[in-house]
Amino acid sequence: MTDLDEFTQSLARNLRRLRAERGLTLDALAARAGISRGMLIQMEQARTNPSVGTVVKVGDALGVSISALLDFDRGPAVRLVPAGQAVRLWSTEAGSRGTLLVGTEAPGPLELWHWRLMPGEGHASDPHPPGTSELVHVTAGELTLQVDGADHPVPAGTSAAFESHVPHGYRNDGTEPVELTMAVAVPAPR
Repeated sequence: MTDLDEFTQSLARNLRRLRAERGLTLDALAARAGISRGMLIQMEQARTNPSVGTVVKVGDALGVSISALLDFDRGPAVRLVPAGQAVRLWSTEAGSRGTLLVGTEAPGPLELWHWRLMPGEGHASDPHPPGTSELVHVTAGELTLQVDGADHPVPAGTSAAFESHVPHGYRNDGTEPVELTMAVAVPAPR
């Protein structure tokens, strides 16, 4: 079984379980997530490899992190995630990528990411639920952080904090790769 097969199977299993636990119909979850009922059915049947944006929308609608949708093992108070178990959720042919390093559900979804953006590439994100915050620390290159239509240069060694309930994105307008670590905190569902 490939990593992609494991991803789609884990996503399908956990999506069905979480939807049932919350008593949501397919129509209700699809409407809440802003995706089609057909896409949700394909995800629950492991017949599609959804975009990162779609997975984030479903997680936000369920009030859980991406790691909860991907079936990370729950165990003792300390959970180690070796590099080989980190999940690459998006990548480009040029070498840009976003890798979920680890996540937790208490008190609300909290995720730690490592991203690499190649020159001229970027990644746009839809608004997250109100109360969502992100922390970014650039370790190489200069990131152009766009929040609600405004660009903010973030050079290596610099950190940024922002509320991500508005459209936002990450770009590399430079000539060298950008490396960054990001934490995303989503408020607990009401």
